[in-house]
Amino acid sequence: MTKQAKTELKTVLLTGFEPFGGESINPSWQAVKQLHGQSINDHQVECVELPCEFGRSLEHLYQAIEKHQPSLVLCIGQAGGRSHISIERIAINIDDARIADNAGNQPIDTAIITDAPAAYFAKLPIKTMFKGLVEAGIPAEVSNTAGTYVCNHVMFGLLHYIARHFGENDESIRGGFIHIPFLPEQAVHHGGAPSMSQTTVVDALKLLIKNGLSSEADLKLAAGTTH
Repeated sequence: MTKQAKTELKTVLLTGFEPFGGESINPSWQAVKQLHGQSINDHQVECVELPCEFGRSLEHLYQAIEKHQPSLVLCIGQAGGRSHISIERIAINIDDARIADNAGNQPIDTAIITDAPAAYFAKLPIKTMFKGLVEAGIPAEVSNTAGTYVCNHVMFGLLHYIARHFGENDESIRGGFIHIPFLPEQAVHHGGAPSMSQTTVVDALKLLIKNGLSSEADLKLAAGTTH
C-alpha cells in the first residue's frame, strides 16, 4: 500500500475490544461505540470492535484503516486495576500472555512482527493530550507500559503499519493506544478495584481526539515516573 489518497471527509478511527478474561462487557467498546458517527474537529468518528485475539485483532484493525483512511487512530483497551486514563507512550515487540486470548492462543516470549524494531513510540502529542484531560478534571497519566497482552500487540501492530506504509515522519496519520479503567459495574466484582464512569470515559475520548488532532508541537512537561 502507498500513502492513502485524501478523501473529502476526514475521519478518526476508534477501536475497542470485545470482552475477555471472564468479563461480560469490555469498557473500551462500551465507551467507543457511543461516539460512532459523531463529528469532532471536522472529522467523522468511525468505530470498530476488535476481537481480543493475537493476530486477528490486527487483521481487523488494518482492514478498518484501509476502509476509512483515518487521520487519527486511537485504539482503546481495558486496564482493570488502573484508576486513570492511561495514554500509552511505547509499544514493545513481544507477546507474553499471562492468560490465553479469546481463541485459546497464549504466545510466550514471541515477537509480534519478525524483523521489526524492538519498540515504537506513539505517534501522538501525548503530553498535550495528558494536559487536556487533567485540566478537565479527568484522572489521567502517561503510561510507559502497555503490557504484553493483546493491547500492546495492537498498539505495536498499528505503529508498525504506520511506519511501513506512511513513514515515521509522515504527519498525515497519527496513532496510539489508550487504556481505561473498569466500569463501576465491573469493579464491584473485583474487590473494590478502581473504576471510572462511562460518561467520564466518553468525555475523555472526545478530548483525546480533539488534542490528538492538534497540529501544534507537543508540550514539554513532566509526566514521567520514578519507578
